[in-house]
Amino acid sequence: MSTVAGITVYVPRDSAAVAVGADEVASTLQAECARRGVALNLVRNGSRGLFWLEPLVEVATAEGRIAYGPVTPEDIPALLDAGMLAGSEHALCHGPTAQIPYLAKQQRLTFARMGVTDPLSIADYEAHEGYAGLRAALGMASDAIVQQVLGAGLRGRGGAAFPTGIKWATVASAQAEQKYVVCNADEGDSGTFSDRMTMEGDPYMLIEGMTIAGLAVGATRGYVYIRSEYPDAIATMNEAVRRATEAGYLGADILGSGRAFHLVIRKAAGAYVCGEETAMLESLEGKRGIVRAKPPLPAIEGLFGQPTVINNVISFASVPVILSRGANLYREHGVGRSRGTLPMQLAGNIKHGGLVEIAFGVTLRELMFDFGGGSASGRPIKTVQVGGPLGAYVPESQWDIPMDYEAYAAVGAVLGHGGIVVHDDSADMSKLARYAMEFCAIESCGKCTPCRIGSTRGVEVIDRIVAPPSTKHNKPQQVQLLRDLCDTMVHGSLCAMGSMTPLPVLSALNHYPQDFGIAAPDREAA
Repeated sequence: MSTVAGITVYVPRDSAAVAVGADEVASTLQAECARRGVALNLVRNGSRGLFWLEPLVEVATAEGRIAYGPVTPEDIPALLDAGMLAGSEHALCHGPTAQIPYLAKQQRLTFARMGVTDPLSIADYEAHEGYAGLRAALGMASDAIVQQVLGAGLRGRGGAAFPTGIKWATVASAQAEQKYVVCNADEGDSGTFSDRMTMEGDPYMLIEGMTIAGLAVGATRGYVYIRSEYPDAIATMNEAVRRATEAGYLGADILGSGRAFHLVIRKAAGAYVCGEETAMLESLEGKRGIVRAKPPLPAIEGLFGQPTVINNVISFASVPVILSRGANLYREHGVGRSRGTLPMQLAGNIKHGGLVEIAFGVTLRELMFDFGGGSASGRPIKTVQVGGPLGAYVPESQWDIPMDYEAYAAVGAVLGHGGIVVHDDSADMSKLARYAMEFCAIESCGKCTPCRIGSTRGVEVIDRIVAPPSTKHNKPQQVQLLRDLCDTMVHGSLCAMGSMTPLPVLSALNHYPQDFGIAAPDREAA
């Protein structure tokens, strides 16, 4: 942290906070303190993830940080008059930040530093356990690093939930002169922002995790593929890579170990299908983002035809704490085969939208009401889409199912990247189902027929199902046609783009038949 004398105040630089005026709050605070002759040490931290309180201003006091929010530039004079810089009471004061219930009830392992540190300060990062995992890894054999990740039970946080350690072990055993580590940061799912928060608010955590992966598998080069819609994340990551290289945490001789790892940031072209690992590799190689047929797996023939570890941001970001604190500590969190924590992202029609890092096993009902405070509109919640635009709509009868990969798969749903989008009772599920098919039609890479043509036909069939009776469509026949079409997409598509699009469609049709003009007793089994 800065050593400039004065009262330390934190104002987030996270793009979500900036979008609601954090930059203006910071500049007004500086100007007003200068006018009053008050020495101010302003730190632009990351967001805590309590987005309904942004911009959240924190003041360092002897009792810890005191939070105020949401703060507008117009609030600054009155806040200063009330003694904000001493942590005094005010209508916008929430008391000690760490004691705000939304934060206090979380289990932050990966996001422990989020909002605490200056994102680009390596000294700050080191002071809060940063690079402890890398230092531990440098003293271990490659296979021992892989065993730690395996032992922790870490599974990919990008959606497929494949065991991370198995993927790493496959690349480690492959024979090649050059191997790669690639981070897919093309975070395109609706209601997701944990990757962006990580890259903007704690970039060295991602860099450290990728460097550990390089040591584990024998890769000396890495790439972070970031969607073009994240300019702040791209800028922060580029600067973090520069500083990490300068400090010896990246480059030809990591911390004098003789081990090398070079990292490059690449801006993505903006296609949703590039969230799929092989389409991303095509794009990263300068080609059109089209899904590759598998086998061979990217772990054997990935980037430029070489063995490649591919994980998403949260997967890599989860690794440093595993190496620094041990696999057992991480594994103690969670349920069943879903170990550790997942940053759940509350969005949509929710009163307290934001990020909640908590162990697997929490329920949707707990997240929506204990953390989210219910709907923003005040109306009853009707449905929740979990896992992005290709995730199922989860009805109230399933809100008490523990959130873990197997429990959700058992009811035809997915956790995906942890995105949770809430809809109140004004939502029309037939329109949401149609949107899912239309989204697939627009975003399909076009390589396989079930996805490319099936989604287009799906839109047409849904339109016939919900058409007025005067159109004389045979509704039961059209419903069966939609189910058959979805079955073809699930089993015939080349990747998850086509095979998962039926999840929101069928869940809407099965759980909310009345929105399609179908009587509930006539509902057919999926």
